[in-house]
Amino acid sequence: MQTSDSFSGLVCTETGDEYDADATGASDAGAPLDPAYDLDAVEWDAETLAERPFDTMWRYRELLPFAEPVTANEGATPLVSADALGEEAGVGSLLIKDEGRNPTGTFLDRGFSLAVTAAREADAEVVAHASPGNGAQSAASYAGLVDARSYGFVPSRTPFPNKAMVNVHGGQMKVVGGRYPDALSALHEQLKSDWYTLQEFDNPYRHDGAKTVAYEVAERLDWSVPDWVVVPVSTGELTYGVYKGFSDLVELGLVESVPKLVAAQSVGCSPVATAWEADSDAHEAWNQPDTIVGELEIPDPAGGSLALRAVRESGGAAVAVSDDDALESAVTAAQTAGVEVGPAGGVALAGAWELADEFDADDTVVVVNTESGTKNADILRSHLMGQGV
Repeated sequence: MQTSDSFSGLVCTETGDEYDADATGASDAGAPLDPAYDLDAVEWDAETLAERPFDTMWRYRELLPFAEPVTANEGATPLVSADALGEEAGVGSLLIKDEGRNPTGTFLDRGFSLAVTAAREADAEVVAHASPGNGAQSAASYAGLVDARSYGFVPSRTPFPNKAMVNVHGGQMKVVGGRYPDALSALHEQLKSDWYTLQEFDNPYRHDGAKTVAYEVAERLDWSVPDWVVVPVSTGELTYGVYKGFSDLVELGLVESVPKLVAAQSVGCSPVATAWEADSDAHEAWNQPDTIVGELEIPDPAGGSLALRAVRESGGAAVAVSDDDALESAVTAAQTAGVEVGPAGGVALAGAWELADEFDADDTVVVVNTESGTKNADILRSHLMGQGV
């Protein structure tokens, strides 16, 4: 496996035990594996990075695992000022990190760049995973770059644009009746041939791509950190990844602290927020998930405990918001900030407003929009129609 000079292998997130770089699945302790780096070998400073074009997440190549990545120029997404939203939230500055500008319109492109690179390094001919929708589209795109056969198992409620683009990218789409857990079960029951997993946390590299969101936010703020970062929680990979990214920057001496992370979920499926309210280190699986925000309808997130750890260690919080508030927030962002926020990003915005009383008047708040609003334009339009618009 051709790895970067600073990459030192995989470690168990529970015990710290070391594993080979080609390992997949959980550790012997049953916990996710995490890429580890020799940060002493990374010679970064603001001037060095300023000399590189701000074009892809691979400008931070010393803190990514692979020397020759599979890439579609993911990353380098804009940090958009949303003055009207900031005024409403009562903060000095509210910024939207718009991950909808990635190649397939989702932050997941960052992780699939790494996950498919790992698959290529393992000489995998077939890759597969289950997804609410965006992941299947992203994986099919990156698998196509290495001529690997890709299978995406998705629930029947997956938006049509996701389904269509899986096939457009050359992937095999398997639509399963029911919801996300049914798609995950079908993956393991129906796919009999040898395949390489791209599943979050079974593949240990997806969340490592998400950490580059933190690098970009800090650099765009001239190597300072916002007071708060609000992320929508699905599998937990983004929450943990962002925390890991800011923690790296602290250890490298580029920033002074990790911002407070807010994990936002829908009230119809909020295992992480519920565990937070119960002051628990581990979530319980959600029995009857019911939210219109399909990307966040993950009743038993593989990275739930890591997300809770990130929130707790950053001094942040977890919140649950209604679907109506999430959709209204997404529409408001489109109309006042010019950002086509998806329903999942709307959950993050609504989460910010839910915590507005916790913010100081001069705080800087970054909200991560994880997907393009065009993926769920029908849902956003239906929300308006429900209001008579």
